[in-house]
Amino acid sequence: MPVSWFLLSLALGRNPVVLSLERVVGLQDAARCSPGLSCHLWDGDVLCLPGSIVSAPGPVLVPTRLQTELVLRCHEETDCDLCVRVVIHLAVHGSWEEPEDEEKFGGAADAELEEHRNASLQAHVVLSFQAYPTARCVLLEVQVPAALVQPGQPVGSVVFDCFEAALGAEVRIWSYTQPRYQKELNLTQQLPDCRGLEVQDSIQSCWALPWLNVSADGEDVRLVLDVSEEQRFGLSLYWNQAQGPAKPWWHRNLTGPQTITLNHTDLVPCLCIQVWPLEPDSVRTSICPFKEDPRAHRNLWRAARLHLLPPQGWRLDAPCSLPAEATLCWQALDGGPCQPLVPPLPRENVTVNKALEFPLLKGHPNICIQVNSWETLQLQECLWADSLGPLKDDMLLVETRGPQDNRSLCALEASGCTPLLSGVSTRAARLGEQLLQDLRSGQCLQLWDDDLGALWACPMDKYVHQRWALVWLACLLLAAVLFLLLLLKKNHVKAAARSRAALLLYSADDAGFERLVGALASALCQLPLRVAVDLWSRRELSAQGPLAWFHAQRRQTLQEGGVVVLLFSPGAVALCHEWLQDAASAPVAHGPHDAFAASLSCVLPDFLQGRAPGRYVGAYFDRLLSPDAVPALFRTVPVFSLPSQLPDFLGTLQGPGALRHGRLAERAEQMSRVLQPALDSCFRPPGTPGTGRGMRPEAEERT
Repeated sequence: MPVSWFLLSLALGRNPVVLSLERVVGLQDAARCSPGLSCHLWDGDVLCLPGSIVSAPGPVLVPTRLQTELVLRCHEETDCDLCVRVVIHLAVHGSWEEPEDEEKFGGAADAELEEHRNASLQAHVVLSFQAYPTARCVLLEVQVPAALVQPGQPVGSVVFDCFEAALGAEVRIWSYTQPRYQKELNLTQQLPDCRGLEVQDSIQSCWALPWLNVSADGEDVRLVLDVSEEQRFGLSLYWNQAQGPAKPWWHRNLTGPQTITLNHTDLVPCLCIQVWPLEPDSVRTSICPFKEDPRAHRNLWRAARLHLLPPQGWRLDAPCSLPAEATLCWQALDGGPCQPLVPPLPRENVTVNKALEFPLLKGHPNICIQVNSWETLQLQECLWADSLGPLKDDMLLVETRGPQDNRSLCALEASGCTPLLSGVSTRAARLGEQLLQDLRSGQCLQLWDDDLGALWACPMDKYVHQRWALVWLACLLLAAVLFLLLLLKKNHVKAAARSRAALLLYSADDAGFERLVGALASALCQLPLRVAVDLWSRRELSAQGPLAWFHAQRRQTLQEGGVVVLLFSPGAVALCHEWLQDAASAPVAHGPHDAFAASLSCVLPDFLQGRAPGRYVGAYFDRLLSPDAVPALFRTVPVFSLPSQLPDFLGTLQGPGALRHGRLAERAEQMSRVLQPALDSCFRPPGTPGTGRGMRPEAEERT
């Protein structure tokens, strides 16, 4: 079956599509100008010294654009070299300013200014050329008559013939003036080789060049070298690595025509083929035909390996460079996803085949490294497992340090980072006092420490042995309770099993609106829904912070197949516009419990990258907001008006297990009656007893 790079063989065959080149007469460099300009090429090359940028004293000539054209410079009819012609486009930069002492000198100042305006402009334009192993700089003197001098307008161009370069070389060209009034122009160009030019009869080094075809042979790849029977040539397969020199893989001196078959498992994106005649100073032709081959990219990740380098180093080995980032994570003994850690590895692409350092004090078998490409996990290795043994049942304590010596301590669990002295029913919270005592007594191993915080690994084995009998007793008791629940509340358990999680996010515009949100959340709990809202989690919000609380709730909700509800209000819309207008800058500070403001850093990427449908639902209250006020970005998911669209809203929240239409309409009617008093309170005038400060439709945006 043909593969994506099969058409490349059409461009590499005996009759490729080629480009015919103009022949330049004479072996000396030359320069010519567009009509109206005069120019002169200085004899010999000059030093390439751009110097610093200086202010223009008035109108000056500056280069604005570079163009190149390939030509042939021929010594004889069949003895030519490839040459790069450069076209420099020029324009007038700056203008004459009125003298500040015009009143003092009067007509004399006017006469001097008029003299300058009637004078022609002259510039020294430097053209720098680099193509290994050649480096040249030439100087062009250009003069523009006063009639063509219009500030900010182009005046024409200068053509330089020409810089000689080797076939297939990469050339770099710069242009600037002396003195330099602006940043130099630059241009990089990859020159074609013998296959892409009509030079078979003009450049002698191309006469005996082997021609190479690449084609598919089932799952494998076939290289066909179409040369004469007696011609000897070299063939090399190598890995063209971005960092460091090319790495040879296979080399042979052959005679022939030849057909060589490569196994498809040997293909990687950086595998290149080089072929050349076995003659002195022959031209080598290289192609890298597998850069876009999906099989080559899959093979590359299969060949990649992570290695631990004692004492605190690591290395990613791979044949080619990888577009990947590495992060550290903590793998708990009970499984689950590997939790990202605070000490980050550099965010730039990982340099393969190079030793890198961990930002850690000690190693631990539960610390793993993840390699991601385009937000997809490709590799995960717990590198210390071989030297330090299998995963341990340790609890990782995360210490966060803030300004004025403020410190907080939490334990990293599957549900997030749990404060040790919190009231939640997790393993870390139950053993919070004991873990703090272990930390103070030095029984925990410090893994990382800097100004931002520290990481501690605390053993949990002793607590497992001490509570073994209690665990068995708790299991038996739990089994008995579950059995009773199955017998006595079978229907209730089935409904609970069908319940869906919903995370409610809103902007706390005022007290009246918060009561309205609380009424909505309470009403939703009467359905088969498990509702999470920050109004009911103030303690966790204060301990963890809004961002950490939202991360934990969002992850749990989406993992359970739930939905995140964005409740739009005038304040929420203002926050969204603030982020959308300047996504690069940090948002302004909001209240300590404002989970909506903290969540936008994660919510917006989901919408911008198309991951929101199926995960998010929008809603707004009648009369508080018009449908058009919801930003267009968020209308890619269903957005409902409440309470007028409550039946559709409830059906979307409950998903496939929603109630029948009749019962759903009945529940919606009940909820509408519950919400109406709270909704009416938002429109009472300020100062009315029992209300907050009140809200009006289309309330003003926050400042």
